[in-house]
Amino acid sequence: MHNTQQNITAGFLIIGNEILSGRTQDKNLNYLAKILNSLGILLQEVRIVSDIEINIVNAVNELKKNYTYVFTSGGIGPTHDDITSQSIAIACNDDLILNQQAAEILYKFYGKDNVNEARLKMAKVPSRAKLLNNPVSSAPGFNIDNIFVMAGIPKIFQAMLDCIVPTLKTGNKIYNQELTIALTESVIAKDLTELQKQFPQVCMGSYPFSGGTSLVFRGINENEVKESCNLMQQIVLNINKEAIIKLDAQ
Repeated sequence: MHNTQQNITAGFLIIGNEILSGRTQDKNLNYLAKILNSLGILLQEVRIVSDIEINIVNAVNELKKNYTYVFTSGGIGPTHDDITSQSIAIACNDDLILNQQAAEILYKFYGKDNVNEARLKMAKVPSRAKLLNNPVSSAPGFNIDNIFVMAGIPKIFQAMLDCIVPTLKTGNKIYNQELTIALTESVIAKDLTELQKQFPQVCMGSYPFSGGTSLVFRGINENEVKESCNLMQQIVLNINKEAIIKLDAQ
């Protein structure tokens, strides 16, 4: 793993009609976000697109231009609506080819007689792509330019991601503190706004729940994160000495 101590950014593209229709609930975003956060990689945008070539191409082109890394999930299976690989090839101005290494992986896993044309489709990747290991079901994902293309099935997506983590550049460590209080957002909104102005480099979030609010402080400067959170604690105590529920630091 390469530690570069700089801001490394990422975008995530979720591909599939089944997500947009509500038939399938995405479970990959949370896993990816936690992994990236632990590496100091800032996940800054998430998009969901349908299984339509031009939509995938346009989204990939925008994301790969804007972020250090782009991660995609879905659409690399054997059926007619699995068009991610072809779309990525177009976005990267490359040709989709039958990758012999990928084909051999499928032959070994399924047996050569059991690899029909549909299954062989999973061995077609852009010509410049490097394969990503799939320890679960063999059919590989791939990496081209700054794009990592992975399966949508959570178990496979997670296994693929775990395999590529050691190859990713890491950025500044991101520090987190979460202050949970028994006050509504409206009570502390003005004070939180003023505190945000005082600490512009700290990302402050307010998340209401029944009976209170969670305040999250995130940033790459540990001292600023701690100081801003401590000041917020004092503000809350001045309002109500029993309003602090808990403080979690990461």
